[in-house]
Amino acid sequence: MAVQAAETSTVSLGPAAALSCRECGTRFPLGPIFACQECFGPLEVAYDLPSGDPEGLKKQIEAGPDNIWRYAPLLPVPADVADKPNLNPGFTKLVKADRLAAELGVTGGLYVKDDSGNPTHSFKDRVVAIAVEAARAFGFTTLSCSSTGNLAGAVGAAARRAGFRSCVFIPHDLEAGKVVMAAVYGGDLVGIEGNYDDVNRFCSELIGDPLGEGWGFVNVNLRPYYGEGSKTLAYEICEQLGWELPDQLVIPIASGSQLTKIDKGLKELIALGLVEDKPYKIFGAQAEGCSPVSTAFKAGHDVVRPQKPNTIAKSLAIGNPADGPYVLDIARRTGGAVEDVDDEQVVDAIKLLARTEGIFAETAGGVTVGVTKKLIENGQIDPAKSLVVLNTGDGLKTLDAVAPTTGPTATIRPSLDAFREAGLDK
Repeated sequence: MAVQAAETSTVSLGPAAALSCRECGTRFPLGPIFACQECFGPLEVAYDLPSGDPEGLKKQIEAGPDNIWRYAPLLPVPADVADKPNLNPGFTKLVKADRLAAELGVTGGLYVKDDSGNPTHSFKDRVVAIAVEAARAFGFTTLSCSSTGNLAGAVGAAARRAGFRSCVFIPHDLEAGKVVMAAVYGGDLVGIEGNYDDVNRFCSELIGDPLGEGWGFVNVNLRPYYGEGSKTLAYEICEQLGWELPDQLVIPIASGSQLTKIDKGLKELIALGLVEDKPYKIFGAQAEGCSPVSTAFKAGHDVVRPQKPNTIAKSLAIGNPADGPYVLDIARRTGGAVEDVDDEQVVDAIKLLARTEGIFAETAGGVTVGVTKKLIENGQIDPAKSLVVLNTGDGLKTLDAVAPTTGPTATIRPSLDAFREAGLDK
């Protein structure tokens, strides 16, 4: 039974009413907390959402700005959020991928939600934008995070735009492109000797130390708000499909938060009457070199055992995913699955998407497309039903993954004869 908080929050974040424990249901006032004081379960935002007029709400959304703030009535942000200095992410392209569909044998309609079009070229701009509004409300002066790369860049950029100091923490061996993108905004960037899980543990220690006073860690003490940004992917997909649910979605898994929040967003749209209720399946995608959730799913386990990451898909290299058990629940509840692909399949999938649709995905996108191909081949995805595949970042961030096998078709002398000799005149 849900337990009500003893006191009411004095912070106003739009329709956000409280924080609610995902395990025991205990509710707490809005604040910079992320774990239940009763059972230590994770907290998420609970809402008083608008009701009774779905058509009016649709019109309000459609008249809004071409970014995530069109969904402000459904998010933990103040009503005037669009007027504040921020990067205005979202409303990225939903590409109807007919050439990729033909390659994979999909006849029910295949779409790529291409989130590389965000300000720092990954979906992380969405979640950081929501976290920034919580940081403003709670009076923080420094924005921080533990990151596998994309989040570090998103926090650095958003902090500068919103007027915060930033100090972000990354594993010491990230791809060079992501390091540069995180550092260029001028905030403090700290490499930690170890993997992402080591970085995350360090950040948890810093929060409890006086050194961390006034710091908003977007994916730790602001995590309940930060995660809500991923819901906007669900909102946009359904709106771009003409206010319809897709039959199937394939979503990459790092911590698992994105997948769980997309599911939450779909359920909210159904509850609000914005889309017709129908079954949908959610599939999770991991790299073989860091596949704790896929391993648990295939073994029929409810517990996700941590793994030491070893994959080129470093943005997904979280060996102890916080939302792993919830991903398992969603995949099983919806009739989906969690699958993985090896590094060679990741690279092949990056090239497949680029060759068919002109979309250059980072390694996480290669994981998602590679898993999609594998799930179609083994009969778990129905090719006759609609399918949405997520690309969460730009391939320019992970050039090292494809550089060894990608280059000029030929190098020739500057003459027509040389061009013909190379066989390029056909």
